[in-house]
Amino acid sequence: MNNTPTTFDVIVIGGGLAGLCSAIHLSKNNYSVLVIEKNEYPKHKVCGEYISNEVLPYLNFLGIDVFELGAKKINQFELSTPKNKLVKAQLPLGGFGISRYCLDNELAKKAIDNKVTIIQDTVEEVEFSNDLFSIKTKQATYNSKITIGAYGKRANLDVKLKRKFIKNKSPFLAIKTHIKGEFPDDLVALHNFEGGYCGVSKVEDDSINICYITDFEAFKKYKDINEFQQKLVFKNNALKKVFQNSKSVFETPLTISQISFETKNPIEKHMLMCGDTAGMIHPLCGNGMSMAIRSAQMASLLIIQFFNDDIKDRLTLEKQYLREWNAEFKSRIATGHFVANLFSKNRLAEILIRIVKSVPSILPYIIKRTHGKTMTIE
Repeated sequence: MNNTPTTFDVIVIGGGLAGLCSAIHLSKNNYSVLVIEKNEYPKHKVCGEYISNEVLPYLNFLGIDVFELGAKKINQFELSTPKNKLVKAQLPLGGFGISRYCLDNELAKKAIDNKVTIIQDTVEEVEFSNDLFSIKTKQATYNSKITIGAYGKRANLDVKLKRKFIKNKSPFLAIKTHIKGEFPDDLVALHNFEGGYCGVSKVEDDSINICYITDFEAFKKYKDINEFQQKLVFKNNALKKVFQNSKSVFETPLTISQISFETKNPIEKHMLMCGDTAGMIHPLCGNGMSMAIRSAQMASLLIIQFFNDDIKDRLTLEKQYLREWNAEFKSRIATGHFVANLFSKNRLAEILIRIVKSVPSILPYIIKRTHGKTMTIE
């Protein structure tokens, strides 16, 4: 028998970074919150696992100290092209490395401590009528005044909601694994190869997180991931060096396909969308996790104003969230698309690296354009 209440102030669809951060924030203000997550904790996810320091004050406000969890402090950046041209820079703000396995699980425990209800279930339908949401899952139906969509990059719910981006197939495949080997604690690296690129950084247990994205057309020429790496990925000398003398932590790598970088609507059927559900910066720029956390703060602050009648109606709430989301993220995402497009063309990438080497200030400037400022706590 399910003893979970059926009515909440806020329902959050998806228990990843954005969903859990917003749930904790709202519960700290004594609102009843339900998080519906299809997976159990802890769980590895396909993710770069580098986060900009811009979110540290907010995570501390939520009661999460990532360095107590063993997060690696990162202040160096390294970039290479498919032809093995290498450039290095200091990260203007710095960041940290922590696995989703660890961070999501810790956020979930904090949410439960704050009296957030978390259920493992799958949302099948979302209806909005008479100023209330009705959320139908496989097991039950729940109601709320506010609903946050934070269920990730792509889901069946996007089809049900008839979101525009879901109609178009995406050619991108992402692969993630953890290995044990030699790699600096304070470095995040981005190494390009023909048809893709790979992010490398350490996480809390001294594992090296390897996460790369490739065009599926490039990948399917090979019989499996191992052959793909040996014959294509390892043409990048830096990546080959990382994998040499390393030991795999995962039994098999994790993969996801149909990754879309198309524009999404941050408001959908009156739901406030957060994190990758609202929009994705190209992973080449490596800051999607901090964007998810920032969007959770943004949505939560406005929802609190709405419940306090400082925001008078739902339409005003939605317009304000859209305005703030665009102001915070639209430029970041556009820069990410521009940089990714440059690096998809090998000759342009080589020219860009030469320019960056001759004018070192360019690379920190580009990094700043894809990162935000340190988050203030309100």
